[in-house]
Amino acid sequence: MWRLTPTEAGRSLIELQQVAERLHLGSHGVPNFLLLLAKSRPSMNAYLQAQEALAKGKLTPQQREQIALAVAQINGSDYCTSAHERSARSVGLSEEEIKMSEQAAAKDSKTQALLHFVQSIVLQRGEISDHDFSAMRHTGFSEEEIIEVLANVALNIFANYFNLLAQTDLDHPRSRAGQHAPLPVQEVSER
Repeated sequence: MWRLTPTEAGRSLIELQQVAERLHLGSHGVPNFLLLLAKSRPSMNAYLQAQEALAKGKLTPQQREQIALAVAQINGSDYCTSAHERSARSVGLSEEEIKMSEQAAAKDSKTQALLHFVQSIVLQRGEISDHDFSAMRHTGFSEEEIIEVLANVALNIFANYFNLLAQTDLDHPRSRAGQHAPLPVQEVSER
């Protein structure tokens, strides 16, 4: 049972459907997350504006989904993991890439550096080591991209915490039922 009350039917639902389609958040109705978030128009507007701005950034849609999957798994947000598995497929990530992203891992060195950096940000609450920062630079990420990574992490943490707090019901079943478990804490570099 949800802790928050979804938005009522009417004009706002039509607007939410248009927003969901524009941001690729759902093509079969309004996602439960937006139905609940819409109870606070300023919060919903802030979330949506951040989503739209970051979608125009330097990071690819695939990288943004990989970040979202890693963060959701670390935070134990089943709702966000489920939603981003679906989104990840829509931007061309394979099942293997999705599963690896949920474990903050990747086959190629650049994506691996990205996901390790994301994991470090979340687990160490932003106080990452010089080594982790240097690894991002060494694999070709610009300062602009590093800042965008942090912005994507922050936006996903908000969505994770919101859905955990609200106990949001899944919009659709997980494809790999039973695989949800918070990401085990892996060693990350010392500060």
